[in-house]
Amino acid sequence: MKRLVLIALATALLAGCEVPEDKSLDRGIDSKHLSQLRAGIWVDPNGCDHWIIDDGVEGYLTERLDPYGRPVCSGIAPPTSVVGPFKDGSPIPDPL
Repeated sequence: MKRLVLIALATALLAGCEVPEDKSLDRGIDSKHLSQLRAGIWVDPNGCDHWIIDDGVEGYLTERLDPYGRPVCSGIAPPTSVVGPFKDGSPIPDPL
């Protein structure tokens, strides 16, 4: 009986495990790697920068960090505003 309970418990615990999906990929009909899209900068209420991409269906937001892992607060725009080509997942143009 103990063995059956342990097997059931182990099965229940493992059922919740998922293989982590690749967060660097855009999903959908025209999916592409996020490095192929242009990001804008959203300035949070504290004045710190966040990368933002909006491809029309999904949106992506991540904190902008310096090489030491500290937040970047550049002052590029007033708090709670966005700058840059972040809408519709603007593709990066091919070099000429």
